[in-house]
Amino acid sequence: MTWTERRFARNGPVELAHDRLREGGDGEALLLVMGLAVSRYWWPQELCAAFAGAGFAVARYDQRDAGESTRLPRSPGGNPFTALAARRGAAYTAEDMADDAVAVLDALGWESAHLFGHSLGGVVAQRVALRHPDRVRTLTSSAALPSDIGGLGAFRHLRLATLAKFARIKPARDREGRIAAGLAVARLCASPGYPFDEAEALERITADVDTGIADPDAQSRQIGARWTGPALAELRVPALVLHGTDDPLLKPSAGRATAAAIPGARLVLQPGVGHDIPRERHAGVAAEVRALADRARSTSARDGSTGPAATA
Repeated sequence: MTWTERRFARNGPVELAHDRLREGGDGEALLLVMGLAVSRYWWPQELCAAFAGAGFAVARYDQRDAGESTRLPRSPGGNPFTALAARRGAAYTAEDMADDAVAVLDALGWESAHLFGHSLGGVVAQRVALRHPDRVRTLTSSAALPSDIGGLGAFRHLRLATLAKFARIKPARDREGRIAAGLAVARLCASPGYPFDEAEALERITADVDTGIADPDAQSRQIGARWTGPALAELRVPALVLHGTDDPLLKPSAGRATAAAIPGARLVLQPGVGHDIPRERHAGVAAEVRALADRARSTSARDGSTGPAATA
């Protein structure tokens, strides 16, 4: 598996690091959106290979305040749980984060793409599809909250015991401490029904160890970004919602609520899966996304649509 050199897209003052998988370059565009304050390197390589094998051209990027993308000024407080409850972060808006994804599409030269977002990335991907439906062929939301849920309402879907464990992971100042923090996060997110692959986890953690992942200020700014856009009920992009039945962070009710809010969305609950995508599920997840893309293409052809889902 080889990736192109890192490049930067720009949305105003924000630079967004991204790259593209060299394999599968002639496939349908698929943009991966990763979760809370972690970099694009957290996408499992074998999952990316499975997407390429399913006929997709795969690109990934670092959201603002993550990885090699622009870090915004420090926010007061720096407590992500308070930011989640208040939903009043001042650094930037959720619309800004959605526009970042479109800036990456522009930099890649993609008029439209399939979106796959995981965790907070799933929330962002939902909002991209709401704000820029002409740029999104299909939406896959994985292990995510509904994007239009507000403030304290999110806590009904959260497992508070796991949040307390996350809160005990302290920011580290040296390489060894950052690796340990990353491994602790990976273990908390792991799937109870599958073996924990420590070697794979360390591979992605060490690929981005210098930026660190346990950054409460960055997490607070991302979580606190306020959304004032449309509700999920207005989403008209073909959608798939994936959620693990054993997700240690978000209850399956989050996936059910997301799928129920999106007209026509398909919900797939994955037994034994946690808040990650274990190796044993990579081929199955890629097949689900392929099937979604094929259904969207078939529907567009049947309806005579010339929208993004109908084009290669």
